[in-house]
Amino acid sequence: MTESEDNRRQVLYWRLLARLFDGEEQAALESASVAVVEDIGLPSALLDPNVAVDSVVQRHPELAAEFDGLMVPDAEDSRDKAAEVRRAALVSKVLLNVFAQAPHTVTAGQLSCWQADAGWLERALGCRPGELRGGRPGGAPTGLGGTGGGGTPDLSTLLPAIGPDLAGIEADLVKRMHLREVLADPALAAKLSPSMSLIEQLLRDKDNLSGVALANAKSLIRRYVDEIAEVLRTQVEKASTGKVDRSVPPKRVFRNLDLDRTIWKNLTNWSPEEERLYVDRLYYKQTAKKTTPQRLIAVVDQSGSMVDSMVNCAVLASIFAGLPKVDVHLIAYDTQALDLTPWVHDPFETLLRTNLGGGNDGMVAMGLTQPKIAEPANTVVVWISDFYETRVEQLFESMAAIHRSGAKFIPVGSVTSAGRGSVNPWFRERFKDLGTPVISGHITKLVHELKTFLTS
Repeated sequence: MTESEDNRRQVLYWRLLARLFDGEEQAALESASVAVVEDIGLPSALLDPNVAVDSVVQRHPELAAEFDGLMVPDAEDSRDKAAEVRRAALVSKVLLNVFAQAPHTVTAGQLSCWQADAGWLERALGCRPGELRGGRPGGAPTGLGGTGGGGTPDLSTLLPAIGPDLAGIEADLVKRMHLREVLADPALAAKLSPSMSLIEQLLRDKDNLSGVALANAKSLIRRYVDEIAEVLRTQVEKASTGKVDRSVPPKRVFRNLDLDRTIWKNLTNWSPEEERLYVDRLYYKQTAKKTTPQRLIAVVDQSGSMVDSMVNCAVLASIFAGLPKVDVHLIAYDTQALDLTPWVHDPFETLLRTNLGGGNDGMVAMGLTQPKIAEPANTVVVWISDFYETRVEQLFESMAAIHRSGAKFIPVGSVTSAGRGSVNPWFRERFKDLGTPVISGHITKLVHELKTFLTS
């Protein structure tokens, strides 16, 4: 990169850092950045954090494609000196809009704009909008890692830190917003976009809402649940209805007649003189299926750190409950346990009955779980928690007993789109020794485990 272009790129990034750490404008950096942006043919609105990325793209639609995958390494662009300066200007825009200091009081419109800008940052990192904030299940971004040409750090290496930061910023914005007043105004409530942070706040505050505010809150929760369900259904293929049961005689009806086998078995009765096959026995196709249902028991820690797991698991349980021959049970717990099985087909109603927060006492959930294991070989127990428990050794011994009984026991750290979540190291080591290691919280891994069991 030539000295002139290197200086231009540095001006843009120094200006970005100055604005992120100090809300006051630095006159010299501002004027120099405006000159750089205008000289390379980009709109000066890219430098204004008060202008949403949506607004910039609406006025300059040709820029939309440039934001997609902007922070994913590209060898050709990294060798293009002018492209690096242009990239710096666009990267500065999404980072400043998302990470600039928020006002003390946030309006519904400001939250909506921030969510849209965060979506553009996720797209720049090669993700789907909402993915890094725990909003939508999906695969990890591809093509990340390494460094850009000329020793330029690859901005996508920030991904592990940006994900939690985005979720944290969004949660803080929701807390700064007078949510009850916004929900009471249909016009303002219509500006809200459902997200994990917003749903968490709504679920925590639902008992304090009434009338129009409660109706709007329920509408947002249902919209969010439907969005997640649409994504998860594509990941859950229809489970097998079971293997052919050879112990049940086939029905002797014409539609079940196995014509090829009947001819083959009666070939010894062929008469060459008459050129006729005499059939003394008919063979029928086996159609009866084994009807024993697989039992899935999902136990979810609903303490404060497991909100996204509760939401995703409620939706996932409802999807598996809709499959033939699958008997699904759902239990939520903190210091008390709640059997949500009667509502398992409706994740919306399930979530409205949760009580997020509190401590962890898995033994209260174990008391509801053990009686449901009638046929261990036909049962899978999925236990979703960070496993920071009250009665540690007693709970682990009960879990080990389930495993030894012949049931499949699957401990899961969390159920998020990004697979984040800490797990008590004491439990992690003992699950590993037991032969049932804690699986990553990425929801696609849990879907794979469950499908393998239900179709085996």
